[in-house]
Amino acid sequence: MYRFLLTPRWLGWLALTLVAAAVMVFLGNWQLDRYRGRTAINDRIDAGATMAPAPLRDAMPAPTGGPGTAGPAPADDLTWTRVTVTGRYDPANLVLVRGRTVDNTVGFEVLTPLVLTDGTAVLVDRGWIPPAPGAGATTQPQVPAAPGGEVTVTGRVVSSESGGGGVDRRDGKLETRRIGIPRLAKQLPYAVHGGYVLLDQQTPAADPAFQAVPIGHTNNWQNFGYVVQWWLFAGMSLVGYGWVARREARRAAGLDRPRQPVDRAAEPTPSASV
Repeated sequence: MYRFLLTPRWLGWLALTLVAAAVMVFLGNWQLDRYRGRTAINDRIDAGATMAPAPLRDAMPAPTGGPGTAGPAPADDLTWTRVTVTGRYDPANLVLVRGRTVDNTVGFEVLTPLVLTDGTAVLVDRGWIPPAPGAGATTQPQVPAAPGGEVTVTGRVVSSESGGGGVDRRDGKLETRRIGIPRLAKQLPYAVHGGYVLLDQQTPAADPAFQAVPIGHTNNWQNFGYVVQWWLFAGMSLVGYGWVARREARRAAGLDRPRQPVDRAAEPTPSASV
């Protein structure tokens, strides 16, 4: 009854179905890995909110190159770790990161190098500020001065961002669209750590003009939805092949013969009741 499945045509359909199902299972597994990775990031973000801060060196290795170079990136499992570090701000090399949105308003994140006792520096994201009143979203804002002297910073370790153009110096300030540490390091007179610190607290206290940059969780459940979707598609392709094969087998066995149309005109007309 099912010997037709051994014909070249049906063997070809079977091979195509199996390949398609295997590809969809692979895509589901890939999305499952992304779901696990994003879940781990969310767990680190949540844990960092309550953990005691560790020394910067525990989460980010010191740079070993010369001026204008960036150190190794922080390990993935150490991003969003809460750290503390002490140094002196270098306001002469302040960095404005444009096009950053907080509460539906486009403004700037302000990064200032914190120079450590060994001569290296780590970029500190001091927070977000809006553009100057009445000015466009790309007009440089009035940035509160960084405190002088020794400063102790507590914050989260964040990885360098990818993409997003170059770095310009305008009106004495560096400007960029993305926080790409290797590109920014080339504009600085010292070696820079491979990640940056997103400020939580500072001693002396940070200027109230800065607004804290919100830390968003990754949408890991979207990836989990893709896992279910791809695996369902794989199962449906196999079930669909079986359904078509069964229908063909029943047709070949004469079990699914088409019904003859009923001639309603030839049927007797029921007599009307008196």
